[in-house]
Amino acid sequence: MVKKLGDDNGGVLVANLTYTAFVAIFPLLLILVTVLVNVAASDPSLQSALINGATSQFPSFGHQLQHIHALRRSTVASLIIGLLVLAWGVTRLAQAGLFTMAEVWNVPGPARPGYMPRLARSVMFLLVLLVGVVISTALAGLVTYGHHSFTFRALAQVLAGLANLGLYLLGFRVLTPKSVSSRQLIPGAVAGAIFWTILQAIGAWLVHRYMHSASVYGTLFGPVLGLLAWIYFGVQGTVYAAEINVVLARRLWPRTLIQPPLTEADRTSLALQALQNQRRPEQQVQVTFTDRPAETEAPAPPISPQVVPPAATTASGQQGH
Repeated sequence: MVKKLGDDNGGVLVANLTYTAFVAIFPLLLILVTVLVNVAASDPSLQSALINGATSQFPSFGHQLQHIHALRRSTVASLIIGLLVLAWGVTRLAQAGLFTMAEVWNVPGPARPGYMPRLARSVMFLLVLLVGVVISTALAGLVTYGHHSFTFRALAQVLAGLANLGLYLLGFRVLTPKSVSSRQLIPGAVAGAIFWTILQAIGAWLVHRYMHSASVYGTLFGPVLGLLAWIYFGVQGTVYAAEINVVLARRLWPRTLIQPPLTEADRTSLALQALQNQRRPEQQVQVTFTDRPAETEAPAPPISPQVVPPAATTASGQQGH
């Protein structure tokens, strides 16, 4: 899995997703907290529980939002502007997610969706994200609101974990090429949900223990740097989860750390990288290897999602390369 991430330039993919997620999360949190503050203004305990639930996904920055009293004086115009900025940011995030999944699954240019299909998927991703945030907020609010028993709190945590699983599965389904079956996305969704749940627990512990400083660093730079680190680790775990799906679906193991020799998984991965560089339907790409022993029968060449395999030798004996 780590080898596959390196083959896909995973560091660049993670950096791109981190930037776009950072742009999308700021207006999302501000709008969500603003609405919750005004809706539950008459019930301070309910208001505190809802805000804790809304910001629990990003504890390093959400802790500071609870103390921004100016959010109570929001106007309709400010909310409309915030919603427009949110739509733009989430669209950028969805585009980055589509590009990441296309790279992870080695989809060549002709098989990638055009502008309108990408825009439609961006809208679907926005709906998935909003539904996921609302459900996570409600479940997290159940944990912190009132004096519930330990059993009730534990059940709410389990339901929150299941909500994360559903969010990952829906997100992967929207962003992944249609030729990949939903069943092949389940392992990565489970891994991503477990990772995100653990990351939330660690983040909440760190905020409770270390991020209560009244210094300029603690109140200004700390939340921003903490949010960036939080998003980066979350995005990296998500990309690893996507790589799990690819490695399991295509049996890309075992891999050698240093070549030669090449394993069949190495050859498959290298062939997929070459096929991914196809840019036009008229272009044909064929991959061959010269390191196999003469008596070894070569397996069928790998095929990228939604891609017709390179043309075989024609009747005239010519072959596309």
